[in-house]
Amino acid sequence: MPRFIVGVMGGGESATVEHCQMAYRLGELIAQKGWVLLNGGRPAGVMEASARGAKENGGLTIGILPDRDSRSSSGYIDIVIVTGMGDGRNYINVLSSHVILALPGQAGTISEIALALKNRKKVILLDFGADNLFNAYHQSGLLHSANTPEEVIEVINSIMQV
Repeated sequence: MPRFIVGVMGGGESATVEHCQMAYRLGELIAQKGWVLLNGGRPAGVMEASARGAKENGGLTIGILPDRDSRSSSGYIDIVIVTGMGDGRNYINVLSSHVILALPGQAGTISEIALALKNRKKVILLDFGADNLFNAYHQSGLLHSANTPEEVIEVINSIMQV
């Protein structure tokens, strides 16, 4: 049986200290569950914080880079996947994850949420007030919300069979 992969998406340079703290805690909780953390792989914001949280707690991390080489990878990424696809790598982020967790971000994060919903992936928004943008998905059970990293884990446990 393949390992359960949790995609953590969110702001890079635009991420706040609070959101980075939440991302770190998410990474920590994901590692403690024995799940794999997948993100955009760069050393910035939610990507860096979530990977650091997972790595410092014995977790396995995968980074899907938009670049053609691995030089822009976070030091907390175990498996670096170089795509040379720019924003097209968002499809890989989404399709390779069993569930998507999204913290506040900009257009890239919003595109990952939209791609996930379009591909019928479960999405959990953490402190991300975008519910109204995707109301139909929320009502269909594809889109969920959480206020704390611990609540995210509870939602995953209630909606996924892991």
